[in-house]
Amino acid sequence: MAKGTPDLEFSFVRSRTLRARFNEAPISSDGGAVLLQALDSRIGLTASLAAALPAERDRRYVEHTVLEQLRQRVFGIALGYEDCNDARTLRADPMLKVCCGREPEGEVLASQPTLSRFENEATARSCYLLARALLESYFSRHPGRRTQRIVLDLDTSCDPTHGQQELGFFNAFYDEHCYLPLFVFDQDGDLLTTVLQPGKPQGARVAVAVLKRIIARLRQQWPGVRILVRADSGFASPVMYRMCDRLKVDFIIGFHPNVKLKRISERIRERARRKYLRTGEKARLFTSVRYRAKRNWDRSWRMLIKAEHMKEGANTRYVITNLDGRACDLYDDIYVQRAEACENSIKDLKRALKSDRLSCHRFVANQFRLLLHAASYVLLFTLRRLARGTEFAAAQMDTLRLRLLKIACRVEQTARHVWLHFTAAYPWQAAWRLIAERCANPAFG
Repeated sequence: MAKGTPDLEFSFVRSRTLRARFNEAPISSDGGAVLLQALDSRIGLTASLAAALPAERDRRYVEHTVLEQLRQRVFGIALGYEDCNDARTLRADPMLKVCCGREPEGEVLASQPTLSRFENEATARSCYLLARALLESYFSRHPGRRTQRIVLDLDTSCDPTHGQQELGFFNAFYDEHCYLPLFVFDQDGDLLTTVLQPGKPQGARVAVAVLKRIIARLRQQWPGVRILVRADSGFASPVMYRMCDRLKVDFIIGFHPNVKLKRISERIRERARRKYLRTGEKARLFTSVRYRAKRNWDRSWRMLIKAEHMKEGANTRYVITNLDGRACDLYDDIYVQRAEACENSIKDLKRALKSDRLSCHRFVANQFRLLLHAASYVLLFTLRRLARGTEFAAAQMDTLRLRLLKIACRVEQTARHVWLHFTAAYPWQAAWRLIAERCANPAFG
């Protein structure tokens, strides 16, 4: 027992005296974070992000490197500590120190003010370089990928703002002041990039600018790959269609109903209604037409129409595309699949990784923070990919954290080793060992 720390005695146990003492070696509640560090070393994520940031500080006065601060924030977010304020209590955590490259009994990690300065020093250029490095990491995560088609899923989300945050405008659709971050995923849910947008709707112009860079880079990496852009009606715009047509990219995008479309679909909607009344079961009918909404459209496009009628009433959907095939197959097998790959991924980002906690005043600083959350998502997504064949292969990210990362361990530092002592009662040892072995095996994709 350490000197000057007397035992604490409790009287509520009748048969024996219950005593407590603070004399154990350093213990961390996040022993599973070693998997994050192993994954990061394997794919070189934080190292590539740190290398992309401009080195403007005088090294003679640097106590915490850019790489260390990036790891402290990215690992911390993945472990459920999304705020810089958490550094006040976690900077001495032995497991987090080990993962950030420090010895468990060495000096502490960066403080909250240091990390806050780190985030608020971000510039538009540093955010651009960080986003470009994040995109490049996508290719390093899939070095031997052989694919004929890549699906790019686009979506935005509402991140509420408070006070006088820059560019946090009122959005009538969400009925609050907010940011509208744009996310780009592939068909598996892996994140390629994210861009923070002001609260006012930007239409498809920002998405088109981002997609142009991504498409060019994909074709540079994998010549001849076929690319499909998939999105909801928020991205339905002639600007998007023209870009896809010019770059020879497939697209399938939701479309807002209007008076002209309602008139065109009137007959099939009536057929669906009559079928429901006749059978008493949900009726779904599909068709497609050539459609040109405005005079400034360069050409007409194919419009898929799904006429559905059920107990609750009519449910008609419109989707614009340049794909060939049966309307029902395109809608069911391609378009609606975006919910699994895109919307569920955003749910992981917001619920498990708290990507909507963008509380800096400066807009650019919040873009920087969003990219840190994106890096944490990439680590946990890769962890889940390496868990295939186990019960965690399709787990939500908060489940991955709770069962694979939140493991209490005693950290012991000796002359030659740093030992992590886990409890023998940990119930998912087999899966954890398998994932750890895969992390160390570069041949396992």
